Amino acid sequence: MLKKNYKYTKIIRGWLLVGLIMLVGQVILGGITRLTGSGLSITRWDIITGVIPPLNAKQWSEAFELYKETPQFHKMNSMFTVQDFKFIYFWEFFHRLWVRALGFIFLIPFIFFVIKKQINSYLIKRLAVVILLTILTASAGWIMVLSGFVNRPWVNAYKLTLHFILAVLVIMAMVKTVADVYNFGVKNKLKQYKFVRVVLGVAFIQMLFAGLMSGMKAGLYYPTWPDMNGKFVPSVLLNSTNWSWTNMINYDSYLFAPAFIQFTHRFLAYVLVLLTFIIFYKLRNELEGSQKKWIQLPIILVFVQITLGILTVLNVNGKIPLFFGVSHQLVGLLYFMSLLFLYYSLRKNKA
Repeated sequence: MLKKNYKYTKIIRGWLLVGLIMLVGQVILGGITRLTGSGLSITRWDIITGVIPPLNAKQWSEAFELYKETPQFHKMNSMFTVQDFKFIYFWEFFHRLWVRALGFIFLIPFIFFVIKKQINSYLIKRLAVVILLTILTASAGWIMVLSGFVNRPWVNAYKLTLHFILAVLVIMAMVKTVADVYNFGVKNKLKQYKFVRVVLGVAFIQMLFAGLMSGMKAGLYYPTWPDMNGKFVPSVLLNSTNWSWTNMINYDSYLFAPAFIQFTHRFLAYVLVLLTFIIFYKLRNELEGSQKKWIQLPIILVFVQITLGILTVLNVNGKIPLFFGVSHQLVGLLYFMSLLFLYYSLRKNKA
C-alpha cells in the first residue's frame, strides 16, 4: 500500500491508465494475430531495424522468401501470393510495433518522473515489476514464435499459453499499481474480501484454459452448444485409458486434449457465472458511490462474456470467427480486470 497521504498528480495517474489500456490493447492484438494466422509471418526479431516494414517490391519479395521457408507456408499457405502475405505481415508487424510503442510511452516518462522525483520509491518498485514482467512476456513471445518454425505450421500451445499468462500477470501488476495510486479501498475491510480472492483464483485458472483453447485450436472440434457434438461429456473423456500426459502433449494428432480443454473451459465459465452472481448478491448493498461500479461491472461482463463464448462456438466454420473470437477475449480480460479492481476496492485502505 502507498505511504500515508502520498498524492500523485493527474498526469501520473493518467499516464498509468494509458499504460494499462495499451497493455490490454497488446493482448487483443495478440489474439487478432493468432486468429488470422499472422504470428509466423515475420521470421526475424530485429528490435531496432524491425520498426521499419518492407518499403518496396524487392524488400517485400525478400520477406516473402523468408516466410516460404517456414512449415506454415509449406503445409497451410503454399498458394499465398505476396498480397496474401502482406495481410498477415501487417497484423504481426502491428503487434510488434505496439509493443515498441508501449515501451516508448512507458519507459521515457518513467525515467523522466524518476529524475524529477515525482514518484516515490513504492511506485518505482511497482513499475519495475511491471517492466520485468513485460520483458519476460516479450521473451516468451519470441520463444513461442520460434516453436512454429520447426515441423508444425503453428506455435506450440503450451508456449503460447505461457506467453499469454505472462501478459495477464503484467496486467495484474499494472491493475494493482493503478488501484494503489487511485487509493482504492474502504475504512474497514469487508468480509467478502477473501471470497473475491477465491473467485479471482478460479478466473485466473480460466485464463490459463483460455490460452490452451487458443493454442490447441480446441474451439474447432466441438462447434455446438449446450452439448459438445451431441453429448454433454465427450466420449473420449469417459475412457480412462485416454487420461495420459502423452495425449495432452500430442494434441495435434489425438482428440483427448482439445476435448478436455474445451470441456473444462465451458465448465469453469458456468462456475464463474454462479460465483459472480453470489458476489453481486452479497455486496449489492455494502458498497457506496463510485465503488458500486466494481460490483456492477463483473456481473454485466460475465454474462456478456458467456454469450460471446457461445456465439463464437456456434459460428465456427472451419476456423474461429475473428469478430466473436477477439470480442470474447477482450471481454474475458475486462471481466478479470473488473474482479481485480473489485478485490482492491474491498481491502482496508491504509492511506
